Amino acid sequence: MKKPLTITLIGAGLRGVRYSEYTLQRPEEMKIVAVAEPNEVRRKRYQEKYHLADEQCFASWDELFAQPRQSDAVFICTRDRDHYDPTMKALGAGYHVLLEKPMSPEWQECVDMVKQAEKYNRMLTICHVLRYSPFFQEIKRLLDAGRIGQLMSIQHNENVGYWHQAHSYVRGYFNKAESSSPMILAKSCHDLDIISWLAGSECLSVASYGHLSYFRPEFAPPGAPKRCIDGCPVEDTCVYYAPNTYLIENGGWKAEAASNDPSYEARLQAMKEGPFGRCVYHSDNDVVDHQVVSMEYGNEVTAVFTMSAFTEKTNRTLKLMGTEGEIRATMETNEIEIRRFGSGTHETIKLTDPEGHIGHGGGDSRLVYDFVKSVQSPGEHSSSTSAKASLQSHLMAFASERSRLDNRMVRLEEFYSH
Repeated sequence: MKKPLTITLIGAGLRGVRYSEYTLQRPEEMKIVAVAEPNEVRRKRYQEKYHLADEQCFASWDELFAQPRQSDAVFICTRDRDHYDPTMKALGAGYHVLLEKPMSPEWQECVDMVKQAEKYNRMLTICHVLRYSPFFQEIKRLLDAGRIGQLMSIQHNENVGYWHQAHSYVRGYFNKAESSSPMILAKSCHDLDIISWLAGSECLSVASYGHLSYFRPEFAPPGAPKRCIDGCPVEDTCVYYAPNTYLIENGGWKAEAASNDPSYEARLQAMKEGPFGRCVYHSDNDVVDHQVVSMEYGNEVTAVFTMSAFTEKTNRTLKLMGTEGEIRATMETNEIEIRRFGSGTHETIKLTDPEGHIGHGGGDSRLVYDFVKSVQSPGEHSSSTSAKASLQSHLMAFASERSRLDNRMVRLEEFYSH
C-alpha cells in the first residue's frame, strides 16, 4: 500500500482550505504536514484543524523554503500576483506543485513556470477544476462519442451573478487588474480552458469586447454615501446593501472574506473600515462587469464566450452545435439535453452526485484526487490540467484582454512567437 502523499499548504485562504479538506475525506491518500500563511489568525486556525506542531507552521514561503523539504508537494493558493515566486522556488526545491488558477497575471511568467517544471521534472498542475466535474466530463464524453456528429460551434455563458460581482470584483480582492488580474483571467481562464478542451484543437485567434459599464459613481442612487452603513437612503431596497451580506447570521464564506474574526463586532468594524463595507458605486474597481470573446480553432470550430455580472444566479450554460444535432446544458441543474436533427425527440441526462453543486460541481475534490494519483503514479497517470496543458487558456485570456484594449483581433502566435 502506498504511503499518503504529504502536502504543505502555502496560503490558507478559502481555496487552500477547500483543497486541504480532501485529507479529511481520504487520510490514507493525503496528509497535511505543514503550512505557510502570513495571517496569524488563519495560520493558527489551520494549525489546529490539522494538528500541526509549531515548527511545521511558517509565516511566509521564504521561511518554508529556508528549511529542508517538508513534504512531497505543495498547494499554492496565494493571491494571483503571489503565484510566480513560490511556484518557481517550490519547483527548484524539489516539490511537486498544485497551483491555484490563474498561473500568473503576466503571460511570460506562465511560460517560465512551464519551463521550470520541465527543467526539474516536477509535476505542476493548475486548478482548472471544471474539467474534473461530472457535468463537463459527461459533455466531453458525448462529444467524443459523436452524439451530435462533428462539433462546429460552441456558445458558453458564465453567469457571474450580481452579488458575486459585487463581492469579488467590485468590493473584493479581484476588483483591480493591477493588484490581481484582468477579470477574463481571474474569473474565466478555466472557462476558456473548458472551451478549448471541448473544441479539441489549438486556438488560433480571439476578438474580445467588454466594459465596466454599471458599477461606477454616476449610477449611485442620489445621496448614497461612500459606505453603506453611513445612512444610505436606499438601504431597504438596494440589493447591494453590504450589511445584508456581511452582518447576517451565518454569513458564510463572504462574511469570512470581510473579517477573519467572525464576531458581529468585528464584522461591523469591517463595514466601517474595510473594503467590503463600501458602496458598490463608490469603490475603486476597474475590471469589467461584462465581456464577450470570440474564438477560432485550428479544426475550424468557432466559439463565443460571454461573461456577465448581470444575472440572478451564478451558473454556466452551454450550447454545442454539431453536424447531426446539438447539446444544451445547464451546470446549476446538472442537466444535459441532446437533440438529434430530424428525430423529433430529445434526450435529457440528469446527473446526480453526492457533492451536488458544491466545489465547482464536484470538481474540487476530483482535482485533488487526480493530482495525488499523478504524483504517486507518474508513469501510469498524467494530469489533464498540467501547466503545459493549461498554458493555452491563459494565453487566450491575455490575448482577449489585449484585443479588448486594442480593439482588434489578436492571434495567439503573438505570444508563442516570443
